[in-house]
Amino acid sequence: VFPIRFSWPRYPIPVGEDNNNDNPESLGEYISALSNSAAILEKECGYLIYGIEYSTCSVIGTSFKPHAKRVGNQELASWLLTLLEPRVNFKFCEIEVEGKAVVVVEIPASQNRPTSFKGTSYIRVGSYKKKLKDYPEKERLLWKSFEIRPYEKRWAKSNLDIDRITMLLDVGSFYSFREMPISSTLEGIAYDLSSYGIIAKQDSGHYAITNMGALLFAKNLDDFDYLGNKAIRVIRYSGNGRTHAIRDVFFKKGYAAGFDEILNYIMGLVPQWESIESGRREEFVMFPEKAVREIVGNLIIHQDLTATGRSLMVEIFDSRIEAANPGRMLIDSDRIIDSAPHARNEKMADLLRLFRICEARGSGFDRIEEAMQKVHSPSPSVISSEDFSRTILLSREGISSWSKDEKINTCYIFICYCFVNGMDATNALLRERFGIEERNKAAMSRIIKMTQERGLIRLFDDTTAPRYYKYIPYWA
Repeated sequence: VFPIRFSWPRYPIPVGEDNNNDNPESLGEYISALSNSAAILEKECGYLIYGIEYSTCSVIGTSFKPHAKRVGNQELASWLLTLLEPRVNFKFCEIEVEGKAVVVVEIPASQNRPTSFKGTSYIRVGSYKKKLKDYPEKERLLWKSFEIRPYEKRWAKSNLDIDRITMLLDVGSFYSFREMPISSTLEGIAYDLSSYGIIAKQDSGHYAITNMGALLFAKNLDDFDYLGNKAIRVIRYSGNGRTHAIRDVFFKKGYAAGFDEILNYIMGLVPQWESIESGRREEFVMFPEKAVREIVGNLIIHQDLTATGRSLMVEIFDSRIEAANPGRMLIDSDRIIDSAPHARNEKMADLLRLFRICEARGSGFDRIEEAMQKVHSPSPSVISSEDFSRTILLSREGISSWSKDEKINTCYIFICYCFVNGMDATNALLRERFGIEERNKAAMSRIIKMTQERGLIRLFDDTTAPRYYKYIPYWA
């Protein structure tokens, strides 16, 4: 039963017209108006109510039956959805109050752009429905509201009790991350989850699971509207091309609840081998777990959650790993080592930091570089476009197999790393990074020269003798 409180607090908006008016066009316009008005008021939903007298809020009943209403050959709800943009997930609730029929239409607030009906956006002005374009000040407030209400805090599923929430979320995983015993009461669980923004209490007394709560702790993301496509997809290819996939798996658990499972699965697909020397067996993994852990964490906290049509993806080839997420980088790829942390999803990043899944302090790329240094592999590279970002880890056997661009990128990234960590980037230290022996220091000098010619690095002091040369990034 949909909970209705007749003290008319906060933001119930009864219909100011005939309570039996079931005109589909008018209803579509009201859905647009209330969706946009709820966003301006920083509410998760607006409500359109049939069967309540506007002036007195008395129950008078209605003859409107939305589930039986059809427009042509289509059901009313289906017809409305095809003409709403975006397709807001409104709900019809037919109930009985004081022995009379009442219909409540629950309408989610617009999130990323105004909700429109037949290409026109509407808004509530007092008790009237008006075209949004005729009220520029309200249009400015609406667009501003999209910035104020981060995606993580919006609701993924509402009108739930705690029993239902424990069926949808991996509550045990949440308590495990916090190193806390599970509360012995449902009220205690509700309090703990609310304290961390996993759920939110509604005006009705029920609870809603936030997008952040679902994305981090869902038992199955498909249980939540619009979140199923945000699952992490892992593909293992045969060779170094994309023509032959031998594994293709979507991880439908929430990112935090399923993080170790995802990481272990990826590491199980990474090429590895054994070597027996002097009677001792050693295992070698092509990509360090530390580096893989960081790129998966970066996927989660830097994705554009409002983007559609793209999922988080980790692709594993014979000699490289590519990790891609929707959303362009917030900083220049050249400055990824020294820039201050820029988490696109700050609330989620803060929580993952508490769970020790990521650090949320801008050191993730440094840690990837440190891991790649130890195996003398090329530094990670980053590609960013308007709608996606991709991080690439490469594995090479010996410097002779590296491409010119890989040498230049590694030289630049390592010198950036040295600069921000207070280390002197000399020829000797660079040779150690590349795994080049001292007798081949001329090869290192050639790589340094190529990087200088690209304008990526410069001498710290060009008045010293060549043997004392130290290098710094171009921006230092």
